[in-house]
Amino acid sequence: MSSRRVAVIGLGRMGWHMAAHLRRADHTVSVCDVVDGVAQRWVDEHGGSAFVDAAEAANDVEVVVTSLPADRELLTVADAILPVLGSGTLWIDHSTTSAESARTVHGRAAAVGVGFLDAPVSGGVDGARNGTLTVMVGGEPADFARAESVIAAYGARVTHMGSSGAGQITKMTNQICVVGLCQAIAEGLDFAETAGLDGSKVIHVMLQGSSASWQMANRAERMLAGEYDYGFSTTLMRKDIGLVLEEAEAMNIPLPVTAMVGQMLAEVTAMGGAQWDWCSLMERQRRRRT
Repeated sequence: MSSRRVAVIGLGRMGWHMAAHLRRADHTVSVCDVVDGVAQRWVDEHGGSAFVDAAEAANDVEVVVTSLPADRELLTVADAILPVLGSGTLWIDHSTTSAESARTVHGRAAAVGVGFLDAPVSGGVDGARNGTLTVMVGGEPADFARAESVIAAYGARVTHMGSSGAGQITKMTNQICVVGLCQAIAEGLDFAETAGLDGSKVIHVMLQGSSASWQMANRAERMLAGEYDYGFSTTLMRKDIGLVLEEAEAMNIPLPVTAMVGQMLAEVTAMGGAQWDWCSLMERQRRRRT
């Protein structure tokens, strides 16, 4: 894989590790984050160049990689960097946003000769750290072909899902499927504990049967232990569920389970769990015993 000049904007729990993998793949990496000192700390650890201004970070690069919290940040970054990106630049956005915002930025980018891909990810912080993310991509096939070798630095499964916005719709589908599953695990483990079973043995047995899942394999033990200080926050999952429900309403599709879990996560936030991993649905389940 040839080395490229890459700007990574957004060094949160996911972006930090993505940028590190790009550096290990011998790309020239400049980084930027709005939190004071974060970009410099990344450079102190990995090398490269640190910037506090997104436009400066993105100036004279071949590829921009973004990992941002929500639509507002994506649109703000678009305002900052599109005027400085050269024609032919490739922008890979790993944020989870609305499909509408992805299509808007795609159109604005195309108008100045920039290829934009909406490429949300699944696999959590562990997947980002280990370079095993699943990446679902929307955009032009030619842009996807150019992006594959870049994303391969941190993505184990990279799939082109269709035109602009298709990546975001796929991520929404993922979230619909996963939120109900995590609540089901919380209920099942609570049921087993209350009945006096050894929770770890229950998890071991279930992983051998039809209830096995990524969530079961990677989150159930931590849920059992009440450990929530890692991963994807309750706040971010509530944001994702909001995007899903808005899209579903526009499509006239009922999502009763997803809506219910969204309300449950609001209860977790009220308990002080806004920054806990969203598998803290287990904590809500346990506290409701009393």
